Amino acid sequence: MKKYTLMVLVFAFLTSCSKSDGVADYKEKNNEEIIAYIDQNNLDAQKSVSGLYYVMDEPGSGKQPAATSNVTVAYKGYFLDGKTFDKSDANGISFGLQQVIKGWTEGITYFKEGGKGKLLIPSHLGYGSQGRPGIPGGAVLIFDIHLISVN
Repeated sequence: MKKYTLMVLVFAFLTSCSKSDGVADYKEKNNEEIIAYIDQNNLDAQKSVSGLYYVMDEPGSGKQPAATSNVTVAYKGYFLDGKTFDKSDANGISFGLQQVIKGWTEGITYFKEGGKGKLLIPSHLGYGSQGRPGIPGGAVLIFDIHLISVN
């Protein structure tokens, strides 16, 4: 009996430790939230294998970036409730796609120069379950983007 009780306690301890680092898995919840947002806003979105959703308003006609490219993008970032958390000016900002969240590294590569659309980014491709100042953990991020150039 003691051996069985000890095994149950060890199992309980090990399974509780798997989430003890404070990391929650929001994938399913985020996916449901994004699908509801797409339905409510009548968007024609595509889903990638990673779980990123994107809307191609204008695909663009210039160069198409790779995940290692440096790009200039004008954007507006907001939450599902429409509250803006970040925004560039019309001239955009330049950065390397390896220096940003995974949702941008992947999502920007679907567009060509001049392209416009939306990226609907689940938290595992954004700031995760920990978040960052101004962005809560587990948050879905939406970006209206305009890929100005591949530099």
